[in-house]
Amino acid sequence: MKKAVSLILAAGLTLTASLATAAVDHTDMVKGPFKTGQEVTKACLECHEKQAGDFMKTTHWKWQGTPNHVKGMEKSTKEYGKANMINAFCTSIQGGKEGMVHEACGKCHAGYGWTRTNYDFTNKGNVDCLVCHALKGNYQRASSGCTVDMKAMEKGTMNLDVAAQSVGLPARKNCGYCHFFGGGADAVKHAGLDSTMEKPAKQQDVHMGSKESGGQDMVCQTCHKTKDHKIAGASGTMAHYDSRVNCDDCHSGANAPHQKSRNGKLINRHLATVACQTCHIPVFAKAQATKMSWKWSDVGKDIKAEEQFDKETFAKHKGTFTWGMNVKPVYAWYNGQIQRYMEGDKIKDPSKPVIIAGPVGSIKDKTAKIYPYKFYTGDQPMDSKFKYLNIFQQYKSLWVDYNWDKALKAGAEGSGLPYSGKFQFVNTITYVSAQHEVSPKEDALQCGECHMGGNRLDWKALGYKGDPMQVGGRFGKKTK
Repeated sequence: MKKAVSLILAAGLTLTASLATAAVDHTDMVKGPFKTGQEVTKACLECHEKQAGDFMKTTHWKWQGTPNHVKGMEKSTKEYGKANMINAFCTSIQGGKEGMVHEACGKCHAGYGWTRTNYDFTNKGNVDCLVCHALKGNYQRASSGCTVDMKAMEKGTMNLDVAAQSVGLPARKNCGYCHFFGGGADAVKHAGLDSTMEKPAKQQDVHMGSKESGGQDMVCQTCHKTKDHKIAGASGTMAHYDSRVNCDDCHSGANAPHQKSRNGKLINRHLATVACQTCHIPVFAKAQATKMSWKWSDVGKDIKAEEQFDKETFAKHKGTFTWGMNVKPVYAWYNGQIQRYMEGDKIKDPSKPVIIAGPVGSIKDKTAKIYPYKFYTGDQPMDSKFKYLNIFQQYKSLWVDYNWDKALKAGAEGSGLPYSGKFQFVNTITYVSAQHEVSPKEDALQCGECHMGGNRLDWKALGYKGDPMQVGGRFGKKTK
């Protein structure tokens, strides 16, 4: 089998960005029957042990990396990520004795068995190959326990043998298995990245839109290029990235933008200050509403709330939410670095919102450009004595009994971040970058939406005296 696969690889099978590359038929290579995910991985390792080793060096496996994205931490050798950072959604995976919350959060870890903080990251047999590579068989992972969905197998709605035999280059559905459902459910976390992107129309996303609708039907790896299982892309909320994804990776040279535009030269003058996404993602959450706020302080209350865009606005175990659809982004300067609240950071003024994640840059920073963001707000518990955001155990604790004190004590036990016994809620802000749902060119922003009385951009908030068409741009007439 090794010899056969080596010949295939030599013939040109590589992990590339397009499903146009034919997948190798594994029907005769991977027989089964399989009862567990680890049994499938064992079969995969007969030919792909190197690939497993490569994957285990990535942030998708470790859930952490050096904080090269965070201003002031670029030289740190300590690694940070989902494994040890806090966010404003389900907040942290560290809560509970020995990190019990891993049982639930580990559903999106591309490995088996990470149910506690103490986990063997060197065991190749625990790599979950199928979550990224199974194209058939309705492969599913259990909602808790960090394993395959055994109930689905018993019901016959998932076939592990078919899944193992169908492996190929990842489709959008594979990536979306975790990324569409970030933050705990469909369309919660990201700006324009949810389950509707599995088969979008061109009007929703010109790159991933179906051929039938006039789109290009790209898979994620077309832009998020992959080498040795390291996937390009820099999340606006995470500390580490391996390499960047830029529009001019494709749109440059002979494919440079605006060549046929009547006002192409004028538009191109914007490129030193305005990111492509700012004009080409005029709205996000086009096909499904995205969560715009989350108030944890309402957990345990009895609130009767109306639905918003067919989404719940209150859950007793999670608090209250607001949702947005066809949302206009907010705009901010970004120079390639972020400011990031890290676990244990002291909060100087609890009366002001805590920025969990936000872009770094200003009008005076020549390396910065104006980018679009989802402006996500909420509140979270802060230790009244130590003045840092608390880690709490939501899974099998707060979500069951609504007892904050109990959940905060268990959170301290799992994270090692002390809880003084007193807490209060503080407001939080997260800038979630809008990178997907790129509109067709005919739907891009027009001049009058930003200039000549248009109110799309808040010029003064961005550091201008007024509309730069009237007062001058930052590289022309001076602005303060």
